[in-house]
Amino acid sequence: MSFQALKESVCHANQQIVHAGLVTLTWGNVSGADRDQGVMAIKPSGVPYDRLQPEDIVVLSIKSGEVLEGSLSPSSDTPTHLVLYRVFPGIGAVVHTHSKYATGWAQAGLEIPCLGTTHADHFRGSVPVTRPLRNDEVENDYEKNTGMVIFERFRDSEINPNEIPAVLVNAHGPFVWGKSLDSAIENAITLEYVAECALLSTALNPNAIPISKVLLKKHFGRKNGKDAYYGQNPKP
Repeated sequence: MSFQALKESVCHANQQIVHAGLVTLTWGNVSGADRDQGVMAIKPSGVPYDRLQPEDIVVLSIKSGEVLEGSLSPSSDTPTHLVLYRVFPGIGAVVHTHSKYATGWAQAGLEIPCLGTTHADHFRGSVPVTRPLRNDEVENDYEKNTGMVIFERFRDSEINPNEIPAVLVNAHGPFVWGKSLDSAIENAITLEYVAECALLSTALNPNAIPISKVLLKKHFGRKNGKDAYYGQNPKP
């Protein structure tokens, strides 16, 4: 069983979030899953991005969390990623950063409101924020409990993680996902952009109101789902 292709893709994806301006120092990580093999691959903890190589990437069993390949310690956020793969079976990649604007909303404990069509093209509603972790959740299995409060936020509000593939962990920062590494990175870039736009919009007009449900549905639908018509249709 070879994990080389997955490790190369995940290594490249981690470098992409740096080039996209989403990372300061080593604050962030990308993981990718191979669902057929039941594994995820993730950046090792604390390794500078400019020194990261495919052989550094750590491969783990999604079911057990056991390290299957790699000599370095996986990211300290690995338990959070594992929870997300387990509870959201449709996702194939997870991106965690401390990007400035999304982190600002997380630290404020506020969801990012859907104020316009740019946001609606990618997220079908406000990007949610989790509740703060309790002291016992911080002191015991902190990273795993971070994943669980994300799951709790989606479960209790019946938010579809495929329609809003992002969350703000209260006082922490954003976690974003997608069906593939490319889509997860695109969602992470988009999240940071709409976080900045929302901040500018509410600064200019503190009474700005969310986009109408009709316009939200139209813009999300034209880019996503079975009735999407944005872009070029592949030739038959």
